[in-house]
Amino acid sequence: MQSSAKLRSLLVVWLGMNGICLGANEPAPTNETEQFKNRVQGEPAASSTGISFAGKLPEKTFAEAPLATPPLDLRRLSLEELLSIQVTSVSRSPVALADTPAALQVITDRDARRSGATSIPEVLRLANNLNVAQKNAYDWGISARGFNTDLANKLLVLIDGRSVYTPLFSGVRWDAQDVFLEDLQRIEVVSGPGGSLWGTNAVNGVINITTKSAKDTQGSYGEFGGGNQVKLLSGVRYGGQLGPNTFFRIYGKYTERSEEAYASGARVTDDSRMTQGGFRMDSQTGAGGQLTLQGDYYDGIKSTPQANDSRIGGGNLLGRWSQVLSNGSDASLQFYYDRTYLRKAFPSGILGSAAGLFTENLDTYDLDFQQKYGYAENRIFVWGLGYRLTDDQTKDAPSLGFDPRSLRQNLFSGFAQGQFLLAERLLLTVGTKLEHNDYTGFEIEPSIRLQKEFENNQMAWTAVSRAVRTPSRIDRDILQPSQGQTILGGNKNFQSENVIAYEAGYRGEIGSRLIGSISVFYNSYTDIRSLSQTSGTFLPLFFANDLKGETHGVELAFNTDLAKWWRLNVSYTLLRPHLHVRAGGSDFNNTLNETSDPQNQVALSSSMDLPRGFELDAQLRWIDTLYNNNDGKLGTVPSYTELNLRLGYHFSEQIEFSLVGQNLLHDHHPEFGAPGADRVEIRRSIFAKVAFRY
Repeated sequence: MQSSAKLRSLLVVWLGMNGICLGANEPAPTNETEQFKNRVQGEPAASSTGISFAGKLPEKTFAEAPLATPPLDLRRLSLEELLSIQVTSVSRSPVALADTPAALQVITDRDARRSGATSIPEVLRLANNLNVAQKNAYDWGISARGFNTDLANKLLVLIDGRSVYTPLFSGVRWDAQDVFLEDLQRIEVVSGPGGSLWGTNAVNGVINITTKSAKDTQGSYGEFGGGNQVKLLSGVRYGGQLGPNTFFRIYGKYTERSEEAYASGARVTDDSRMTQGGFRMDSQTGAGGQLTLQGDYYDGIKSTPQANDSRIGGGNLLGRWSQVLSNGSDASLQFYYDRTYLRKAFPSGILGSAAGLFTENLDTYDLDFQQKYGYAENRIFVWGLGYRLTDDQTKDAPSLGFDPRSLRQNLFSGFAQGQFLLAERLLLTVGTKLEHNDYTGFEIEPSIRLQKEFENNQMAWTAVSRAVRTPSRIDRDILQPSQGQTILGGNKNFQSENVIAYEAGYRGEIGSRLIGSISVFYNSYTDIRSLSQTSGTFLPLFFANDLKGETHGVELAFNTDLAKWWRLNVSYTLLRPHLHVRAGGSDFNNTLNETSDPQNQVALSSSMDLPRGFELDAQLRWIDTLYNNNDGKLGTVPSYTELNLRLGYHFSEQIEFSLVGQNLLHDHHPEFGAPGADRVEIRRSIFAKVAFRY
């Protein structure tokens, strides 16, 4: 009887923390239109039992065993609950995944834990609508729907609302982007344009990484592990309470990674060491008010072949206030400061230059305001304003420089989006973002989406969008080498790259144990970056906008529960790019430098909850031949199949052990880069980890 009472008390506390009301006084919506209205407004639909929760309570998914089972937050969501996850990437306000009119996939905290991943890029392998390729021990190429080159620049990445885009090359430094994975809430991966809400560089997709509130990470957590490639993995986190409605957490982590290999089997000098720490505080500021303050600091050393060590470091501080207003609307104001430091070592011989160090200090100040309200029945309007200031300071290396060395840029933006219920279960979304940057002036990025709801959580949608990739400092200001005869120079007249995207898709419950999604797309690009030569003298080469073309493809994903203890995910992606030189233009790279993508990808993931506290997870992926630029000629990365395995065991609710194997089918294999003896190949990795939760 005491055990039952204790279990009931714990259940009541857990339900209360997650906003679930067990009272029967809350009436359920009286018709399907009202339920649909609640869902598109970001409110969980009430069931006939009076439980205010978008889905069912978590079912017991671990097999019966005499040993203790993991706590509730480690259990798998049901397929219905998965469709009910609230996401924000497509509407900037909470909407159930089942009602989101976009090619969107969600990686939950449980998915990340069960994958055995040790970094954000590794977790992103779970999103089949991405191409994720590891370049070396610490760097990655990640993109959606193509253009996954060395300077992949058409994917916007957000971490808790903070953009991690760099104006140096309009991309993401993946070796610097990480979170404490135990605190990860979810990752939303949108393939397709998101410029109408998020603006610059959300051309082919948006990755929105969200961490848990401090309230949901109370207590102590620690992890320790290592192996042949992940030499050392360690981290601690503590969460506590400062007052009745104020919670905090602090964390620290340290990781060492070993070298990868060349095709010959010789080791590459690319080992790395990374330290990171941070904090978060969340406080309720009254009825409907919330205040968040968080920050991170990181510092890493990266070994560079035939050169000195490179270094990357930085920190950020973010504050966000949100409030439900008296008229039923809600508003939020966010500010963040981000500083990054880069010291990149270059060996001698590049463009005939001596060895040297290129350094960059980038300071970013960003202010964003947003308001959402329903101005009539079944109609929602969201608008916002933003300002960003970047201050970029560089110091030349012999082989790389920028003119000017220092550059301060301003970005002003505003967006508006309206959702209209045209008829029962038929929703129209129209919006646009207007930006002004110092390079190209005003840019407009509109979109229109139409979705039709059907019974049993099924939905079809279609969309037309425009997005732009604004110039980077490499496009406009690069100097190679930095002294003497310029071989490659920037183009002060380089303009924004443009895409018009046409999409359609379906998502829903195909059966009681099967959900699936399909999306098809056709993207038309203009003013894509090319490499031109100076008339008469040939040198310097410079970047221009002489490429245009199309990409089209299909993205399929299916999740099925073969049993209560066994979930299987199957996915397939098809991508076909067609770039060509526009009339009167030229490209020194023969259109090969802007695409580096496989035509086909297939992935199979299995997650099993076995008896006696054991877990078995597997991810099998097949990547088609990748075609890239090899000095103006067609190069390839051969197709490959790889397997990741994780065996987990719960000694108790507090202690978990896992043994992880990555890239198990080959001693080493290439995933990125032009053919040659110096192409880095990724080695097989095996490591063990112990985690403690109190």
